[in-house]
Amino acid sequence: MSLTVPADLVERAKEGDVDDAAFLACVRDSLPYAWTLIDGVVGELRGGTAEFADNQVPPPDEAARGQLLRVLASDAMRGALERHFGVRLAFQNCHRVAAFRPEATEALARFTSPRAQLLNQFPEFVDC
Repeated sequence: MSLTVPADLVERAKEGDVDDAAFLACVRDSLPYAWTLIDGVVGELRGGTAEFADNQVPPPDEAARGQLLRVLASDAMRGALERHFGVRLAFQNCHRVAAFRPEATEALARFTSPRAQLLNQFPEFVDC
């Protein structure tokens, strides 16, 4: 299961659309490692002038890695995070999360290219 959803939020979803604030609170509470890591990468981006900021430190355990995989594999979660933080997110090797400024389209295209993925392969990431 990707998220631990409170019963009242399930009921709200049954009745109609749920706003981003309620959905993001559920994501934050369910996937705290992923939320904290993305929040930190976005903070690093905002604190500098680079086109993007990224995390290159593997998660401390499989549970944390699973949180990253779930949050970034879900279009709904990724989209809500991008809207909330005002960035574009990208992902490589089960832990390399990057936040891009919206105008950094060329940097994002380079980061998400097949070439970049191939060049970011290391033997220690085989089981990631």
